[in-house]
Amino acid sequence: MNFFDGSIPPGTLALLGICLAIALGFEFVNGFHDTANAVATVIYTKSLRPGVAVVWSGIMNLIGVLTGGTAVAFGIVHLLPVDLLLNIGQTAGLLMVLSLLLSAILWNIGTWYFGLPASSSHALIGSILGVGFASSLLSGNPGAGVNWDKAQQTGLSLLISPLLGFVAAGLLLLLMKAIVRNPKLYQEPDGDTPPPWWIRGILFLTCTGVSLSHGSNDGQKGIGLIMLILIGLLPAQYAVNPALTPERTIAVLSAVRDARTVLASFPDASETDARLAEAEERLKAGPPILSRSAEERKAVRASVLTADDALSRYVKKHGATLTESQRTVLKTANKAMQGVVDFVANWVVYAVALALGIGTTVGWKRIVVTVGEKIGKTHLTYAQGAAAELVAMCTILAADKLGLPVSTTHVLSSGVAGTMAANRSGLQTSTVRNIALAWVLTLPVTMLVSGTLFALTAGPMIRQSPPPPPVKRTRQAPLATQKAPSPVPPGREIVQNDWPRET
Repeated sequence: MNFFDGSIPPGTLALLGICLAIALGFEFVNGFHDTANAVATVIYTKSLRPGVAVVWSGIMNLIGVLTGGTAVAFGIVHLLPVDLLLNIGQTAGLLMVLSLLLSAILWNIGTWYFGLPASSSHALIGSILGVGFASSLLSGNPGAGVNWDKAQQTGLSLLISPLLGFVAAGLLLLLMKAIVRNPKLYQEPDGDTPPPWWIRGILFLTCTGVSLSHGSNDGQKGIGLIMLILIGLLPAQYAVNPALTPERTIAVLSAVRDARTVLASFPDASETDARLAEAEERLKAGPPILSRSAEERKAVRASVLTADDALSRYVKKHGATLTESQRTVLKTANKAMQGVVDFVANWVVYAVALALGIGTTVGWKRIVVTVGEKIGKTHLTYAQGAAAELVAMCTILAADKLGLPVSTTHVLSSGVAGTMAANRSGLQTSTVRNIALAWVLTLPVTMLVSGTLFALTAGPMIRQSPPPPPVKRTRQAPLATQKAPSPVPPGREIVQNDWPRET
């Protein structure tokens, strides 16, 4: 879309510019804060010179954002309840976004200043939960401002991934010792002498893999954050997928009707069916969705997200009682509805990639020194660096596939600690304690800071939002009267990423 064609009021455009600048600033800080972990091993094993390693990592982060998926981005968007950002009002929505961004940035800069490998992912997610919880308290509905199912899923991934990194990296090092018996692999670097070419190649590849996977996972968090901003400030343009043509809307309606047919045979599915019926009415009532007003698009988004959430809960709760064909029909409806609201504008991907890539090339030294020198009592060996980075890369890539945000910082630093423990090299207790303390404190501190900022700035504005206007039945709803094609075109499923980016 063209932001300068006069369709957006100058005031809104200015607010949008401020929010985007701060969001991209978060990604810039994330670049030099988190990516230092990816280059620490190649720098401390003398495999690459610091300047070369940092620039290469920055390029790989940029490519990782451009080639990554969108599942993690949508996970960030859905941490807040389906229509919270749409219904609290534009000014309060702006203050919400600014509060969570400032909270995450302040924590990142503070931990970077003290050389602590803290997690940008923790900081962002804690900040989002903080403003959501504060909003619910201010509106008199405690707990309603957070999607707790998604928050629990995200919290578990952030909790388990560092433990996985510690154990897996230690086991991998022991396995390498049993299989690869070349003693050079387990020695400390000899002064400034670079390691043998084959060791340098291994470490170069693991550094590349961690940088790519970091760009993919952490870049998606920035993408999700900017989409939250766009949905809140420009609902007419971003509340629903701009690729939602009448033909695709018909396919979604057909998938929803098929799901309702399945649910009709279950007496305990009446509430879920009611949510689907409301979404169906919103989708088919009136002219094609992309020609409707901003308020009508917001209503469509809210009803579709509510129906998708209700159907997901039903499938999760009653999955054992469903046949394979019934589960397939219901999951197809889920994915079809997600395609109505889950999309990413191409320019957002490019902007985040550039901010993260540039940020990687500055400010990296403080974190590198901590990872390379202060976790273990001995210097990092080639094998330890390779094991820690290989585990981090695989963990982050797996999280990408599952749509879960994880911390590159904590996975890699815990992997280094795991290799030190497995090698019986000893750990520097004070550093490990400080890293663990930062890990524990990040979520509550960022929640407190973002929630307090939001309460102080937007408290007087928060009020219960009125429900969306009722759907008016029309005699001739153009989409309802057309013959609906199969929800799945021949040879192709409707999936979440069927229309992932604005064209």
